[in-house]
Amino acid sequence: MENPTSIEIFDAHVEDALNWLRDNAGFVFDHIRQTLDSVYNATHWVLITPSLYLVIAAFALLGYLLVNWRFGILVALGLLSCHALELWPETMSTLSLVISSTAIGLAIALPLGILAGYHPQLDKLAEPLLDMLQTLPPYIYLLPAIALLGYGSATSLVATVLVSIAPALRLTSLGFRMTPNEFIELGHANGITPIAMFFKIRLPFAIPSMMAGINQSLMMAFGMVVIAGIVGAGGLGQTIYDAIRTLDIAKSIDATIAIVILTMVLDRLTQSAGTQKKGATQ
Repeated sequence: MENPTSIEIFDAHVEDALNWLRDNAGFVFDHIRQTLDSVYNATHWVLITPSLYLVIAAFALLGYLLVNWRFGILVALGLLSCHALELWPETMSTLSLVISSTAIGLAIALPLGILAGYHPQLDKLAEPLLDMLQTLPPYIYLLPAIALLGYGSATSLVATVLVSIAPALRLTSLGFRMTPNEFIELGHANGITPIAMFFKIRLPFAIPSMMAGINQSLMMAFGMVVIAGIVGAGGLGQTIYDAIRTLDIAKSIDATIAIVILTMVLDRLTQSAGTQKKGATQ
């Protein structure tokens, strides 16, 4: 019998580690899955329970307030197109996954980004990890999530959270590190407290960069949610995956159009929110 190669030994250790986690910490991952499912279900309930026309009107109003009335009309027409394509439930499911995962990702990334902005050494330590998160193929995150959480929305959320953390953390740290020194020195000269320094000087300068990070996190989340359709997460990603398996080209094109509409709407809304924040700080 041939001796196992180093790769085979490494693979065996990885498999043993996953088996050990399932056997000894299965209850932990059960609670994680239940919590993530609850977050997704609550978000989905908020979006799917009201009349679709009410949801469309709400997004159109956001488009009017953040961009202009023309964009508000385009938002309404775009979302109505998703309904006309008979993909409204799938569109709301995808939107729920994106909102839930991005919110969780930002809850992790923004505080860590602020800490990294204040402490350059922490920022240097985080850089290799962020580089790895952004360069690994996105579907790689699905494999350990499937092994530990099974199929469903929780697995999609975990994978999407991982890909959405990096841009928000990186750009938040950058925003705080780029605060002009003269303003910091002026604050110290006036004897303001660290909390006042944060809210009155550092945060206003960092907000445009933070909003850019939030925008990029949303875009990364959209890409991952589509890929996550292969794990039974529902939404437009699963619609595309099922259409590919059955060679239903028309349905895959319909779902792609809905994804493009949804992505463009959220991209423009978050970009405009960031622009308004930038204007308010100047």
